[in-house]
Amino acid sequence: MYIDPSFSLHNMKSHGHRALSLQTVKHHKLSTLFSTNQSHFSPLFSSTSLPKTPPQTPISPPNPPTTNNTPITEQFLHDSISSSQWHLIKHLSSDLNSSLISKTLYNLHKTPDHLVLKFIEQIELHRLDIETYCLAIIIVSRRPSPKPTLQLLKQIIIDTRISNIADVFNQLALWRDRLSVKSSVVFDLLIKACCELKRGDEAFKCFYMMKDRGILPKIETCNVMLSLFLKLDQIETVWVLYAEMFRLRINSSVYTFNIMINVLCKEGKLKKAKEFIGIMEGLGFKPTVVTYNTMVQGYCSRGRLEGARGIFKVMKGKGIEPDSYTYGSLISGMCKEGRLEEASELFGKMEENGLVPNAVTYNTLIDGYCNKGNLVMAFSYRDEMVRKGIMPTVSTYNLLIHALFMEGKMTEADDMIKEIGEKGMVPDGITYNILINGYCRHGNVKKAFSLHDEMLSKGIQPTRVTYTSLIYVLCKRNRMKEADDLFEKIIGKRVFPDIVMFNALIDGHCANGNMECAFLLLKEMDRMKVPPDEVTYNTLMQGRCREGKVEEARGLLDEMKRRGIKPDHISYNTLISGYSRRGDMKDAFKVQDEMLSIGFNPTLLTYNALIQGLCKNQEGDHAEELLKEMVSKGITPDDSTYISLIEGIGKPDNFLDNNDS
Repeated sequence: MYIDPSFSLHNMKSHGHRALSLQTVKHHKLSTLFSTNQSHFSPLFSSTSLPKTPPQTPISPPNPPTTNNTPITEQFLHDSISSSQWHLIKHLSSDLNSSLISKTLYNLHKTPDHLVLKFIEQIELHRLDIETYCLAIIIVSRRPSPKPTLQLLKQIIIDTRISNIADVFNQLALWRDRLSVKSSVVFDLLIKACCELKRGDEAFKCFYMMKDRGILPKIETCNVMLSLFLKLDQIETVWVLYAEMFRLRINSSVYTFNIMINVLCKEGKLKKAKEFIGIMEGLGFKPTVVTYNTMVQGYCSRGRLEGARGIFKVMKGKGIEPDSYTYGSLISGMCKEGRLEEASELFGKMEENGLVPNAVTYNTLIDGYCNKGNLVMAFSYRDEMVRKGIMPTVSTYNLLIHALFMEGKMTEADDMIKEIGEKGMVPDGITYNILINGYCRHGNVKKAFSLHDEMLSKGIQPTRVTYTSLIYVLCKRNRMKEADDLFEKIIGKRVFPDIVMFNALIDGHCANGNMECAFLLLKEMDRMKVPPDEVTYNTLMQGRCREGKVEEARGLLDEMKRRGIKPDHISYNTLISGYSRRGDMKDAFKVQDEMLSIGFNPTLLTYNALIQGLCKNQEGDHAEELLKEMVSKGITPDDSTYISLIEGIGKPDNFLDNNDS
């Protein structure tokens, strides 16, 4: 075994021990020391192989080895650690087995624990068996900082050789008892490590194992678990854990109450959440700004702005000043409800109170105005951000680019894309999806697919949204074979299609007269457990009506009812249009009556279809009556209406003259 000749050994002496010469290290032949067929997970060495208490005096060092077959001894390793010969230990680490490391750790467990930590950093942890690993963790857990222990626990949890968290827990418990460690912090840290790795079930197992040993987890540990289950949307588990905490008399903290109030808000139980604040106060806990922010957000997320305003007043009345998050939640709620003027006014008050809005608040306002189509105001907020030194984020640009595409302003959208690059920002997956969707809407297949390829080249994985846009544009361009091939490719990549993707593909086949393929896709939806919706059936009904098979379309309406899917006005207008095109006006008006009976009012499409059918049947007088009826109901005729009338009965001069006046 080669040792770097430049490595100095002059300081390898401790308590009068003789220094080991460089020649001695060179002649170590470790390959003869350990059998190559030794099990990697050796059983825990027996109590006879280890003293139950550490030796009171250091183990006497052996004479320096003089032959090539001299083994590395515990003393050699102990001396190397005591004299901080870390370079040497790192060099030898691949030749150290778990047994030697275990004995060394055990003999060192009453020495300063920073030496143990440093020793562990030099050796290859993946070579250790579970017993040795847990011994190291217990020793390191005595350090004031929990970080090293937490890191070691994460490593052992994700170790593919460890199949059961109970094995880790039991080994830690064994070493804790054997080394007479009084603190139970290692178990709390084990739960925290599971939570940070998002392994909630394993964290809960550790919780119960602690309980079985009569050890109560700290409230901070329980809070970490509650928070994880809330983030994972495992609301039932949150309540189970909270009930266990109550039964074990683990006293809640303000943070605990805030989590549970958040849970109630997420469940929509806003009244109970308010009552929970009362319980909290009754127990002597003072609600914080976080408590009230949670309530404000809960009301806003449910569209109950007045309730949110009420909480806002209560917190101010109790001397708790709203912060940027409070205002941000209210502004977001107002924007979602389309109350943009109120949102802008509150934004101004926020600044008056000395609170500095962040990019998220600005993005909320920009999004609100973009959704209203008011790009002037949206861009004015973007400009204000820049003036105040708040850098627009990729999300800011995503909102603006999407709005520009929706308005058909392709040149401006391209300019925004260039601006992202000029500012050194990196487009994310959402940016690419917006761009691809935008170009697909405008029928630019080549540009859309080039952006898809660019995504892949940058390591950004396309999503269902990406593929749905690409399938949509291929269908609109009647490139159905390519759309089908892409669909098969997506499934091969285990990107499972959703209802929107299926509907886009079904629409393409229906529009191209491939009804057999469309119905095969409906069966595929059932097989993949993707429930169809009214859009699916409306599309299929339109396809049948194009074929003139209106009775089959009517059968689809009945089928969707049987499946619990409520037909909408498009469903009925499709049938009315189908019957009218055939001149079957009796059936068309029968469908209209059915439509009216369930609360749907006739639309422009309804009247146009009926007028077209009546004109086709030379029933001009009836058509003119319908024209007057639709106008009296505030529905403005369009070109389609007049074309049908002109082609069927000639220009209705008298009516138009009266209408113009």
